[in-house]
Amino acid sequence: MASPHKTHIPLPPDPGELMLGTRVINLLGIMLLSKMHQNSGDKTLENEACLSTVPIHVVTDASQLPAEFLQPSCERQLFIGFDCEGVDLCRDGSLCIMQLAFPDAIYLVDAIEGGETLVKACKPALESSYITKVIHDCKRDSEALYFQFGIKLHNVVDTQIAYSLIKEQEGHKRVPDDYISFVGLLADPRFGGISYDEKEEVRLLLRQDPNFWTYRPLSELMVRAAADDVRFLLFIYHKMVEKLNERSLWYLAVRGALYCRCFCIDDSNFADWPPLPPIPDNLIADKTAPEEEILSVLDVPRGKMGCVIGKRGANILSIKQSCSAEIFFGGDKGPPDKVFIIGPVKQVRKAEAMLRGRMLQMY
Repeated sequence: MASPHKTHIPLPPDPGELMLGTRVINLLGIMLLSKMHQNSGDKTLENEACLSTVPIHVVTDASQLPAEFLQPSCERQLFIGFDCEGVDLCRDGSLCIMQLAFPDAIYLVDAIEGGETLVKACKPALESSYITKVIHDCKRDSEALYFQFGIKLHNVVDTQIAYSLIKEQEGHKRVPDDYISFVGLLADPRFGGISYDEKEEVRLLLRQDPNFWTYRPLSELMVRAAADDVRFLLFIYHKMVEKLNERSLWYLAVRGALYCRCFCIDDSNFADWPPLPPIPDNLIADKTAPEEEILSVLDVPRGKMGCVIGKRGANILSIKQSCSAEIFFGGDKGPPDKVFIIGPVKQVRKAEAMLRGRMLQMY
């Protein structure tokens, strides 16, 4: 049955580069795609992209999803755009929709109508190293999938991380909390030059009614907004990968894995998660080989997080300026009394020491 919903997906000049079956490319082999495009110029989406009209399928049963997605195989590597929508998306919130953008269709997996059975049918794909999930800021999506459905999101390309790495390659100094929004990323002429005004409209509706994504049937606005959050991701991925050197590609892989784990702390200490991508041999041989990157979780005495952060974030800002490490907090969505630190081992240990010193000053 034909879908009543359609949209346009911008694809790179050769969409086959993102299709599976002709090339074996994953986060550990992504350098190949970079080499293929190292001489390409920067063009706007309008000038370079091939716009393909594709259907948007609202999925309520696993049988409506592609077989190659439900049954991942090393013989058919897949690249998909991925995102989640929900109410207070986190461990205790409610996941309502998962969006999957393929080169030939978009699938809106309805977690409310299809329930746990449908979401868990996607578990092999979301955990597979054969399917690369391109996403913008994976932390809360991963947390929701892990605590609500037992899914360990794996093999992601996080475009927020990639953007930061591109800026570093270009010689920009690393700035604390310099995280680009998806709207900002789309507006960058190197990755689309598109104004995403409708996103602000949906954000306003969400502020007025946090249950926006729970209503059924899905309205035309809901379908369009959900599709818009993923339909550009494969094009952006293509544009970003061609700019990243091999060192940055490894950082992209390992930091994506660490971001997926960030808020998913439990008693297992990630023992049952897939191993982190190792440093490639050619980078180890380099005199300036990258240092191993880790995730560290610090406990903060109950009720003392405000003192650790400081007035208007002054304490944390000072630590971030002193350490080349990312520092995150669970915040209102939780976990409330933990600090998450991601970065090179020495920088993480330095941040830990400074945070512990701050905690000692409270007593």
